[in-house]
Amino acid sequence: MRINWITFSISGGFLVLFLLMSLFNKTLMGEWIASSFDFSVVFFGAFWQVLLLATFAVGIGLAVSRYGHVKLGKLDEPENGWFRWVSMILCTLLASGGVFWAAGEPIYHFLTTPPLFADEGMTPAEAVVPGLAQSFFHWGFTAWACLGTVATIVLMYAHYHKGYPLKPRTMLYPMVGEKIFHKRSVLGAAADIVSIIAVAAGTIGPIGFLGLQVGYALEYLFSVPDTLITQAIVIIFLVTIAAISASSGVDKGIQLMSRLNVGLAVVLMIGLLILGPTMFIIDSFLGAEAFQIQNFLRMSLYRGDSGWLGYWTVFFWGWFLGFGPAMAMFISRISRGRTIRELILAVAIIAPIVSNFWFAVVGGTGLFYELESPGAISTALNETGMPAAVMAIMEQVPFGMVMATGFLIVTVVFVATTADSMSYSVAVTITGDVHPPKWLRVFWALLFGAIAATLIGIGESSIQTLQNFIVVTAVPVSILLLPPVWLAPKVAKLMAIEQNIVTPKGKKK
Repeated sequence: MRINWITFSISGGFLVLFLLMSLFNKTLMGEWIASSFDFSVVFFGAFWQVLLLATFAVGIGLAVSRYGHVKLGKLDEPENGWFRWVSMILCTLLASGGVFWAAGEPIYHFLTTPPLFADEGMTPAEAVVPGLAQSFFHWGFTAWACLGTVATIVLMYAHYHKGYPLKPRTMLYPMVGEKIFHKRSVLGAAADIVSIIAVAAGTIGPIGFLGLQVGYALEYLFSVPDTLITQAIVIIFLVTIAAISASSGVDKGIQLMSRLNVGLAVVLMIGLLILGPTMFIIDSFLGAEAFQIQNFLRMSLYRGDSGWLGYWTVFFWGWFLGFGPAMAMFISRISRGRTIRELILAVAIIAPIVSNFWFAVVGGTGLFYELESPGAISTALNETGMPAAVMAIMEQVPFGMVMATGFLIVTVVFVATTADSMSYSVAVTITGDVHPPKWLRVFWALLFGAIAATLIGIGESSIQTLQNFIVVTAVPVSILLLPPVWLAPKVAKLMAIEQNIVTPKGKKK
């Protein structure tokens, strides 16, 4: 195991430089990043929409084909049981913003119907389904597919079948060959570096938002002053948990955190489902899911309102694409022994449906009370922003204090799980080994927290700057994630021949 000091120095140095420039001249940095964000949205937005749709389509095609029987990772039996495996998958994308966005985004789309479905004659009750469906789409099938389907198949083939390191550059091996691993490979180094920077940006954002959300919740629930010191203490506590978990590895800390996370979320979801407007939630979930499936292609390829797309769909796609390589590595590490069909089913079907139901329970409850009493949720949301949405919803339900405290805990655990799994993935990228040094995993967890705390100290505007930065860093990563779309079927065929599922001519045996 060797640390690639060039990758480590450039990626870590870039993040530290970004932090220092933000401290010294946040106005200039904000202007640079805003203009880069505008460029990314204009010139890459359509590409990202097509890329995510193609990734999902190819993944589903492989799952239903004869290649779906191919076992990944050169193991006959899975290392992890279904619940444990799916729990670790769920605690990645959903953990990045599942509580934060689930409460606020459906209300935003309810108050202002997405332009694709906007109708001036629409009643408030009629606006529920398209508003909720838009949230489902942003955290649904295509969003999850870009994180761990075709790229994971290519990575697992190159790593477990061919013995190459588990790094982002390895996704290019079937196209470029062994030269991608040469120590002087500029393309290989660039693939690793841009992936680290992108996943760092995508992880730092939720940590920063967590400080704001928990700070608000502590003042709301326990009258603890919502100050910079409080927010910094929350982040220190969070990254300490993440660092301890990351240092113990996937088989111990990350797995335990994931199972705890999902268990807490299920208890909260059931509690809110029982205490809240049960039938409204179920009806809204079924109606919005059907609406999303019916309009799936239109929502995937909508290009009408560029301003709205940049604020919503393209922003989310950039964020998730930035997570793509690190997520593919993480899912590769936990999916040995699974078939291609099981992988696609878990990542691109089961995880999105669970995410959508979570959004229906949390956001649907808010929609119900907003319909019953206009302003009950939207006033707090408009005045204070996303951090206030969950508390405003909990204020409406029985045992609201207990439920609000539960959501406070699950939010911290959710984001800690993202921080530890992404710290692990970055450490693997730098070493190419699935068991990187503990100090390296801890270093990245602490760096994520330090940058997030500093950005909060600069001001909330810098968090918005970081969100724009997330989209900018996704540009090179999205180019890296394009080749697996056509490489995955070729790799699946090679593994199918190895496993005697098909003959070399492609016929079933």
